[in-house]
Amino acid sequence: MKKLIISIVLALAIVFVAYKCYESIKIPQEFTIIKKQRNDRVIDRLKDVRSAEEAYRSVFNKYTASFDTLINFIKYDSVKIVRSIGALTDEQIEKGMTEAQAIKQGFIIRDVIKVAALQEIFKGKYDVNTINDLRYVPQTRREDQFELATNTLTTDSGLKVPVFEARVSNMVIFKTMDEKYYECLLEENGERLRLKKYPGLKVGDLEEANNNVGNWE
Repeated sequence: MKKLIISIVLALAIVFVAYKCYESIKIPQEFTIIKKQRNDRVIDRLKDVRSAEEAYRSVFNKYTASFDTLINFIKYDSVKIVRSIGALTDEQIEKGMTEAQAIKQGFIIRDVIKVAALQEIFKGKYDVNTINDLRYVPQTRREDQFELATNTLTTDSGLKVPVFEARVSNMVIFKTMDEKYYECLLEENGERLRLKKYPGLKVGDLEEANNNVGNWE
């Protein structure tokens, strides 16, 4: 009987160890899948924030740190675009005429017109109601917003350069995630902090003019 009990205990121990080994592989793999799914949605929204900010700057020569101001601009304001009327004919191309020459001679007319910012920037991706979601971090049920800030940097030559930054930490992106993945998240954040990188996703930068790239690019 004693041997039987020992055998059962050992069998249970082996099963437990095997299960823990399986979990140690399975959980990080599942976290990687969840991370990609969530990050993809957040990145898509941050790209939209960037598009809106760049359009805002094209009109006002600065960025805004207010989502209210930014969304109001997208909803109700306009941006300028260059409309081209006419095109080079095959005969003109064969003769070596350039587009610049065609414009100079009046064969092609360039005209600057104003168009609705919402349609021009997002091409139907948002309407006047859904554009309000621009401020919210996906998957947070409109409970969390991106951090939005602006700054003005001075180059070595004395040039003033406006910059902006929109960001969200991993703790917000993954706050509704199952607790069993929490250790994976802490490891992810710890590694980014060790490398002196922001533990989350962001676009633009307040400390350097980086052409508004995202930290995923």
